[in-house]
Amino acid sequence: MVEESKKGLIVFQDKKVRRLWLDNEWFYSVVDIVQVLTDSPTPRQYWGKVKDREFIQLELSPIWVQLKMPAEDGKLRYTDCVNTKNAFRLIQSILSKKAEPFKQWLAQLAKERIEEIENPEIAQDRVKEYYELKGYPKEWIDKRLRGIAIRQDLTEEWKNRGIEEESDFAILTNEISKATFGKTVGEYKQFKGLKKSNQNLRDHLTDWELIFTMLGEKATTDITRTRDAQGFNESKQAAKRGGQIAQNARRELEQETGELVVSKENYLYLTEQKKKKKQIEEKK
Repeated sequence: MVEESKKGLIVFQDKKVRRLWLDNEWFYSVVDIVQVLTDSPTPRQYWGKVKDREFIQLELSPIWVQLKMPAEDGKLRYTDCVNTKNAFRLIQSILSKKAEPFKQWLAQLAKERIEEIENPEIAQDRVKEYYELKGYPKEWIDKRLRGIAIRQDLTEEWKNRGIEEESDFAILTNEISKATFGKTVGEYKQFKGLKKSNQNLRDHLTDWELIFTMLGEKATTDITRTRDAQGFNESKQAAKRGGQIAQNARRELEQETGELVVSKENYLYLTEQKKKKKQIEEKK
């Protein structure tokens, strides 16, 4: 069982794994992961052997970084840490029966990813299944999937016009969001009470919010093509205009219905429902 903690720890099968939030991602203590997956009485020595066998002898680039974490004596000391991606690489290097289920799971993920590349419809079906399992309404799921396709079309257009940096994608997206809803993505997440960095704003938009998000991004894509916008600055102007078109439509709807589109409503309750259901099943 894995439990989240706000104190830089996760608890896995009653064992604590130290972690640190740095540069927008989690880093985990290698020694703690090794102890969980091997039950070794000397996890540091075990990791030392893995490090030498898997990386040093093969002259591979290290997957770990040294970060300060609380030690048993309460003091901050440097220890080897890995991010999520390299934690999976570490698991592959551990020779233990307890690590085998994780390896099989990773192999299954790789198989599914290859299938999705060969047939994108499979990927869409899996995404749909994912949202259904979380309890989202069918009508909402259909809009969310359509929104994903429109978003992908827009990002591909940006890439073809010289946009490469992730930060530039984020800036352009914020321009559309500000023009459409009067809020950046970050401000919108805060408005909806989303506090975790891994919570996707679009997974918490209402039907109308999804529709106007799609309108803003679809309008931006078409304007970008019509203007033959090149580079960041021209793409930014197209993004603002696309968002303005969505804003005009949103305001017209609000005037007609007397109701605001921008809402604090989110789907956090689905997560709570899932937790309660799991607790009930565990008690049976």
